[in-house]
Amino acid sequence: MAAPRSAGEAAEAGLELVFPQELGLFAEAFPAEARYRLCGHELSIAQHHGGRLGVAAPVWEAALTLCEYFEAEKLNFWGKKVIELGAGTGVVGIVASLLGGDVTITDLPVALKQIEENIHRNLPVKCLGRTRVCALSWGVDHTMFPQNYDFILGADIVYLKDTFPLLIRTLQHLSSVQSTIYLSSKMRQEHSTALFFETLLPMHFTSELAFRDETENINIYKVTSKSHTGQ
Repeated sequence: MAAPRSAGEAAEAGLELVFPQELGLFAEAFPAEARYRLCGHELSIAQHHGGRLGVAAPVWEAALTLCEYFEAEKLNFWGKKVIELGAGTGVVGIVASLLGGDVTITDLPVALKQIEENIHRNLPVKCLGRTRVCALSWGVDHTMFPQNYDFILGADIVYLKDTFPLLIRTLQHLSSVQSTIYLSSKMRQEHSTALFFETLLPMHFTSELAFRDETENINIYKVTSKSHTGQ
């Protein structure tokens, strides 16, 4: 009988599931580097296609929409404790850091090198000092992280039904009654995205549609604890 896998080995073994190569959602149409102007900052974002990065390689439209929402709503991250989940390129966390947040940018280990490259491309020294990059496998090592984040951010991280319970469990651990969660997502019917936001998430949190881009079919949800006291 084979020896049982450690949590780390199990997470590594699940990379092909979490970063599937056959989804057909990413292609060579994405350049290796892209430039964006977000929240008053010019960003240069590296996107490494091929290999094992899969859906973590490109900047997804839902991430850009979330950053634009931050600007439109004039969200205040100054002095706030922020974590980004499933960061991919790290663009959302980078913007949160530029807007003053104390930011932890997370993804599975395979994506960390790309995130590190992008934070060093785009963050001045004063921001680098309050930005860190960490591996986080939902439902595996989430308990290694604090439970008092002011903001929890995610862009296009809801696309595999098998990971939905793991994401819920992770959000439950990371959040407190003071936390605000912003999740931006392309509403892909084939990935049961609506099931997550309309059925599963409301079972555990208070969730409201904060913004919808009808053209791109992207929703931004503002999510809080059911006993949230306001922020």
